[in-house]
Formats: sequence, C-alpha cells, structure tokens
Amino acid sequence: MSTPDIEYVGDSKSPVNPKADSETNTSTAEVGEVVITLTKEENDRIKKKTDRVILAILTWVYFLQVLDKGVLGTAALFNLQADLGLVGNQYSIIGSIAPIAQLGWQPFSAWILVRVPPRILMPCMVLGWGIAVTCMAACNNFGTFITARFFMGLFEAGCLPLFTILTSRWYRRIEQPVRVSIWNGMNGTATMAAAALSYGLGHIQSDVLRPWQIIFLFVGLGTVVTAPFVYWKLDNDITTARFLTEHERQLGVERLRANQMAPTSYDFKWSQAIEAFMEPKSLLWIALALLPNMGSALPSLFGPLIVTGFGFDKYETSLLNIPYGALTTIVIIAGCWCSYKVKLKSAVLVAFMIPVVVGTAMLYAIDHSPANQGPLLLAYYLTTFLYAANPILLSWVVGNTAGAAKTSTVVALYQIGTSAGAMSGSYLFSSDQAPNYLQGIRSVLGLFIALIGGVGIQTGILFMMNRHHKKQRISNGKAGDIKDMSMTAEVGVQGKAQEQTIGEVPFKDVTDWQNDEFVYIY
Repeated sequence: MSTPDIEYVGDSKSPVNPKADSETNTSTAEVGEVVITLTKEENDRIKKKTDRVILAILTWVYFLQVLDKGVLGTAALFNLQADLGLVGNQYSIIGSIAPIAQLGWQPFSAWILVRVPPRILMPCMVLGWGIAVTCMAACNNFGTFITARFFMGLFEAGCLPLFTILTSRWYRRIEQPVRVSIWNGMNGTATMAAAALSYGLGHIQSDVLRPWQIIFLFVGLGTVVTAPFVYWKLDNDITTARFLTEHERQLGVERLRANQMAPTSYDFKWSQAIEAFMEPKSLLWIALALLPNMGSALPSLFGPLIVTGFGFDKYETSLLNIPYGALTTIVIIAGCWCSYKVKLKSAVLVAFMIPVVVGTAMLYAIDHSPANQGPLLLAYYLTTFLYAANPILLSWVVGNTAGAAKTSTVVALYQIGTSAGAMSGSYLFSSDQAPNYLQGIRSVLGLFIALIGGVGIQTGILFMMNRHHKKQRISNGKAGDIKDMSMTAEVGVQGKAQEQTIGEVPFKDVTDWQNDEFVYIY
C-alpha cells in the first residue's frame, strides 16, 4: 500500500489547479504551493477508514433509533394498553405523536443542522431520545406516556436529515447510495430485533416491573450509554478526522473535490434557504417523500391485520412478519447497490416501485380467503420493495443539492414530507374496512402510481437544469460538456477542458444552482 504522495513547497489553504493523470488514475491538486497527489490506493484506504468509523456510528445509531421507535408495537402485546388504561383511539394517538413532533421540529432543524457541529448534535439527540424511551418504563397513564413519546420523536427529528448530510459530507456521490442502504437497512434489522427482544424479555418474571416496562428500560438504557461513545468517536468532517493522519486529511479533501460541494460551514446563509423554497425540484422532494411514507401504512401499520384476513391466526401472522423484515433489509441493500451500479437513481427507483404496484394491485383484486393464501402472501411480500424508495430518494436529494444552508433546508423539507406521510397514512384505513381494508389498499395503490409519475417529472426538471448549466459554462468561456467525476470510481479529473474549469468552486459555500460546474444526477 502506497504512502501519501504529497510534495510540500509552501503554506496556503486555497485549493487550486487540480490536475489528473488518466494513465495512473491519480488526482493532483495544488493547495497554494502544496502539491497533493491522490492515487486510487490512497482513495480506497481513506474510504475504508471512513467506513470503519463514520459508517459504523451511523449504522448503530440508526438501528437504535428504529428499534426504540418500533418496540411500541411489540410491547403492546404485553398488556401495555390495559396497564396504561388506554381507551378509544388513544393508542393510535400515541403511535402518531412521534411523527407529529418530528413534523413540528423541522423548521428549526434546518438551522440547527448548520449551526451545531455533528459531534455535539448527534450525542445530544441520542441521549435525549434514550432518556425519553427509558422514562416510558415509569409511565402509568396516557398523559405521561404520550409526553415521553413526544420527546422521543422530538429528539429523533434530526436523525434522518443529519445522517443524510453526514453521508454527503464524508463520501463521494457514487459511494453514497451503498452507504445510505447500509444504515437505512437497519429498518428491517431493527424490526426483527424488536420482535426477538420482546419475545425474550417478555418471559422475564418480575414482581416489580411488567414485561413491557422491562422492554422499554432495556432499549432505552442501551441508547443512553451509546451517547458518550458517539461523542468520543465521531468527527465533524474530513478536515478534522482524528482517525486519519494529517496527510490523509489533505488527501481526503481532494478525494471529495468531485462532489462540487463546499466543505463544512457553520454559517447559515438565508439566501440559500430562500433559494431552496423557490426551486421546483426542492419542493418536489416533499411530494416524493410524502407518497411512499404515506403508502407505508399498508405494510407497517395494517399489514399484520390484513394478513390475518388471509386466514392466519395471530401467532402465524407474527412468524410471517419475521421474513418480511429480512426481505426489507435485502431490498434496501439491493436497491442502493443497483443505484450504485446503474448510476440512474430515477430508473432504479421506478424499477423497484413496479413490484410494489403489482403486489398492491393483487391485494386489491384477489379475494381475501384461505383458498388464496399463497398468491395473497406473495402480493404482501412484494410490498417490501417499497422500502427501497427512501434510501434511493435520500441519496438522490443530497446528490443534487449543494450549499450548507440549502442542503440542510432541502433535507428538512424532505423530512417534512416523510413525517407528514407517516402521520397521515393511517387515516387511509379505518376499522370499518376490516378485515380486507380494500378502500385503503386502493388509495395506497394510487399513491404508488403517483410516485412513479413524480419521479418522471423530477427527472425532467433535472435534465432542464443540466442544460441551463451547460449554456452558462459556454457563455462563461468554459467547456460545455464536462465529466461528472463524482459518479465514477476514478480519482482523477479527466480531460484538458475540465482540467481548466474545476478549481476553487468546489471549496466555496455556493449552491448547486450558483455553480455552473455542478452536474445534476438522474
């Protein structure tokens, strides 16, 4: 393994004049009078080190976030509703209070994501929702429990936006889908873990604590002790990474140059936030987040109830949802791997939505009776392909957004769509539709078809924005066609025309619209 090839001839901090050698696959940049040469071996070494620290933290913390939120459903099997004295729709309100808290917090989230360093923000979030989950074990009525659940949702509100931004901050655009799939894939893993933990902890005999209290206490304390570990290991960005040497940090900056995104900035520029609200593609992300998360009420909230309508009892239904969680993890990883290989997120997203549309249509068209258990169960499992939507969309969002304040604003807008969808999806179904829930299934089918249409519209918008940037480059005396190096495995900037154009722009806090060298990805 080669050592960093850096030639020191002076002191400066302004990256200029990147060069590349297409034969050796290296990238050379002058940092003032300091010449930095990045080879493929060095690029791979830095990426692996980043995976071992940053990706490991993201994966574990996201697992805890999904687990802490998801154990409510499994804990409810152990008389939680009776012990808390819940009546009417109080349990449903408890289930929806977390996304309500997340939705209300998003206007503040965009500002906090820029102003507060991740090394401070993430452990504070983890500690906050860990304490809230732990406190659920001490609740004895609807009021105290929903209060704890509200604060859990409040502290979790910044989790998805922060993780998305950190992925874009530490990885090249071509690498982001796979990394998003790994930490987002914890949705399925945590679902299985919640079932297994509840089954095991539910058998503990105690004269002091009820089984559901033991479950919340266990997962809550596990999250609390994670907070100081996150503070110890997490770094804010590549320039301050303690797990890299000084030479590797400089190489890491060069490695991320092709993203055409600024280094870490803690200055919230309101002009960038305004630009996000004025831009059609940014606003369309809200709809693209809303549709799949609203439709997810079918498998996540009402899936088990629908499966019992196939003729299975509650124990069989519980067992059938274990492979559903495993399939969810496989689908998420497969979707992002395909996005990485094909490099067309829109096409991959549509391809993964087709099985969802087919499965939902089968659930609506086939008679729900024991005689059709096989086809109905197949249709139900086809809906797992829905879970590929969020990670692909997330990597698509951050890959097409630049500027610190604009990125945090757009990701917050995406979270608004996600929370609104999670909050409102359950209202498509009602108890009078049981056991088939055909009206809700029909509504969800319309949402999935609309999502495919929305992806097509967004692709057209991005195509037009790329044409606009091409015209800008030509009018500015640059080459019209440039190669998007962030979507290749190469570390060099290929071609003389591009060699002359890419310089200091990637290191300035400018938006994707302001930077005519920014290439939008489809």
